[in-house]
Amino acid sequence: MTKRVMILGGTTEARELAEFLVSRGVEVLISLSGATERPADLPGTIRRGGFGGPQGMAAVLAEHRIAALVDATHPFAARITANAVWAADTADCPLLLLRRPPWVAPPGADWRHFDTLPAAVEALPHGACALMATGSGSAPALAGRSDVRFILRSIEPVPGLPPHATNILARPPFPMEAERELLIEHGISHLVTRNSGGQSGTAKLRAAADLDLRVFVVDRPPPPEGAETAETVPSALDWLAALHLLDTPSDRTP
Repeated sequence: MTKRVMILGGTTEARELAEFLVSRGVEVLISLSGATERPADLPGTIRRGGFGGPQGMAAVLAEHRIAALVDATHPFAARITANAVWAADTADCPLLLLRRPPWVAPPGADWRHFDTLPAAVEALPHGACALMATGSGSAPALAGRSDVRFILRSIEPVPGLPPHATNILARPPFPMEAERELLIEHGISHLVTRNSGGQSGTAKLRAAADLDLRVFVVDRPPPPEGAETAETVPSALDWLAALHLLDTPSDRTP
C-alpha cells in the first residue's frame, strides 16, 4: 500500500499531524480551501483551492492513490466534511474526522448556547457591544442589528461589513492579558464565539469570565452519522497505524 495520506487542513491539529507523518516518511498531501491568502508554512505537498464538489475530491483521492483521508478542517466546516464523507465512500478510501473537543464553560461563567450565529446575534440586547470571534463569514449576520456595535476579529480583512462593525486584524493565539485588555479597551459587553475547541482559543473565554461578561456560544454541528472520529493527534496516529501506514508502535507517539 502506498503510504500517502491526504489531510484536509487549516487547523493546528492538521499541522501537527502532517509534521509528524512527514518526519516518519509518510507522503502527505495537505489541502487548503484558500480562505486565508497567507497561511503559515506547512509540511508536505500543499494543494490550495476547492475540489469542485465531492466528485472532484473523489477524483483527487483516486488520482493520487491516497491510502487514507483525514478531515482536520474547522469543526464548523460542515460542507467540506459532507463532501469528504461522500468522496471517501466513492473512492473506497478510509476516512477519519479529527475534531478537537469542544469548550466547556469555566465554573461560574455566564454562557448561553445557540444553534446558529444569526440566532446568537438576534439575542444580543439593544446597545450591546459584542466581540465577534466567529470568523470572516460573519458579516451577513451582523447587518440587521444596527443597534449593536460589533468588533469582528479576523486574520485578513472582511469585506461587506456594515458601518456599525469594526474589523480588527490579528493572528492567534492571543495571551489572556491581551484578551482582557482588548475587552476593556472596546467596552465589550458580550463575547460571541463558535465552539471551536482547542487551547489557543481559551484565553478569550477566561478573560470574559474574569470580567463577568456574558458569552454567547454557537454550538458546532454534529459529525455525519457513522463517521469515524478522533479528538487528538495521537488518536489519529493510532487509527493510521491500524491501517499499516506507520511502521512501529513508537511511531504513534508525537
